[in-house]
Amino acid sequence: MGCVSTAAHVGRSQVLRIIPTAIAEGNFAEKIVEEELRVPTMQDRIWKMLDNFDALIALPSGIGPLEEIFQITS
Repeated sequence: MGCVSTAAHVGRSQVLRIIPTAIAEGNFAEKIVEEELRVPTMQDRIWKMLDNFDALIALPSGIGPLEEIFQITS
């Protein structure tokens, strides 16, 4: 995901990372983003994604993105 956000940023696209505070503070996420919005929970993250994104992609990386796809489409 870091490669995609970096490429989008280099291509002058707006990049917004919506991340739970616990993950952001744990240094588990890459820091290459234009703007970061921290939220308390993963559920809040999904709601903020729906409020802020025109398009959404999910990259294969485990069960998490699959769960988010199902929640967003339901």
